[in-house]
Amino acid sequence: MTQAAVSQQIKGLETTLGCALFIRLPRGLELTDAGRAYIPGVRESIEKLALVTDEVFGKERSHTLTLRVNLVFFNTWLAPRLADFRTQFPDIDLRFTSNIWVAGQDKEADIEIRYGKGVWAGFTSDRLTWDELIPVCSPVLLNGQLPPADPEGLDNYSLLHVIGYEEGWGYWLNQLGHHSIDASQGIHFDSLMTAMEMAAQGHGVALSRTSLIGPMLDNGRLITPFSETTGTSESFFLATPSNKPVRPHVEQFRHWLINQAEVAD
Repeated sequence: MTQAAVSQQIKGLETTLGCALFIRLPRGLELTDAGRAYIPGVRESIEKLALVTDEVFGKERSHTLTLRVNLVFFNTWLAPRLADFRTQFPDIDLRFTSNIWVAGQDKEADIEIRYGKGVWAGFTSDRLTWDELIPVCSPVLLNGQLPPADPEGLDNYSLLHVIGYEEGWGYWLNQLGHHSIDASQGIHFDSLMTAMEMAAQGHGVALSRTSLIGPMLDNGRLITPFSETTGTSESFFLATPSNKPVRPHVEQFRHWLINQAEVAD
């Protein structure tokens, strides 16, 4: 503010208070007794305001990264790797929100992880996974039923579907030539995470992605009953809004995540 603007603000304050705060001298200003008495309370109020502003907004503006992320990708791929990021960048705070359906841009998110083919209006995309579709199920299903020995036996099992994936059971069966299997029967879910959990509970056979299934195979909750797989054009992408500047800590996370994906590939 200019000196004249400050002077006008002070005059306005004095008018509101009905009391002079300064004595105007030929060369400067001097506080009145009322002005001196007013200073401690004003200073305390400003310090409290600065403190709460920093707590609520200041740190958030400069160091918090908000990531909107696909839930199954977070649980099986990203979460196990986050310790490395936090070790490298301890000053960056993280905030996660989940997405199931790809909708419009989340205005609060700095960056997103989406599943699809990588083309979304208002975003630039970096591919994170190169997947194959692979059937998985529990080592023993409900009522002691053993896993299918081959794809032709899938007619005797519930297929666990994920709504919103273009390349699901129908795609997998057609690509591998198993046209006699009814691809429509079974249970439908709105997330792969739920379908995989139901598979682990023995409810049927789910169609997972090779980039995500490792932890549940390692702990024995899921198995791959047969080895037939097929590639998919859908994938997980890091989607960066193209209509707003990328802040330094967001770029650090983006660079780290892309490097993690390259190592995992």
